[in-house]
Amino acid sequence: MNSKIDSLLIKMRALEAELEAAFHEHEDKVAYNIKGRRVRFEQQVKATHRQMKLRWGEYLKQTPPRHLLSAPFIYSMFFPLLILDISLFIYQQICFRAYRIPRVARADYVVIDRHMLAYLNLFEKFNCVYCGYGTGVLAYAREVSARTEQYWCPIKHARRAANPHDRYSEFMAYGEAEGFHTRLAEHRLRVQLGETGANISPGTGDTD
Repeated sequence: MNSKIDSLLIKMRALEAELEAAFHEHEDKVAYNIKGRRVRFEQQVKATHRQMKLRWGEYLKQTPPRHLLSAPFIYSMFFPLLILDISLFIYQQICFRAYRIPRVARADYVVIDRHMLAYLNLFEKFNCVYCGYGTGVLAYAREVSARTEQYWCPIKHARRAANPHDRYSEFMAYGEAEGFHTRLAEHRLRVQLGETGANISPGTGDTD
């Protein structure tokens, strides 16, 4: 990869780190702390949150009919997501073990904690759990597929792909035939070591 691209990637990662720090700085102003997997608010804050909760009757009264009518279609997606979730576990246990690729830590992607917020009613908590599960499973699947792609086919597309995964920027150029198999072996080694570019990827998981 040429120096200009390397420089841009370094700047991009620095900006991502700065953005994450800014998010955490904002979160520090909210009175809560995390113990294990539980989020704990100060009692005064929790009491204020309970007062802000919208009761069931008022919540349903304010819900547009189109939301109620479309709800069965939204919730029916749980079953494909569950099948995908289970399939990813089986896939990693068989294929990633065979290829010596570090398994993706599912808990780093499927984060469910918004149901602990006292200002949400039961319906809202249920929806937040569902959204956290759905988007988490898809993010988890994206990383599993990204590691698989880096192992088997680390080649960029001829056409621009929208919002590619983090590993894509390190892939070989389309049509770059010279030294392909040597570089393929390098990519496989890097994914086995848990690397993506110059960084170690999050959610490395466990290895044999």
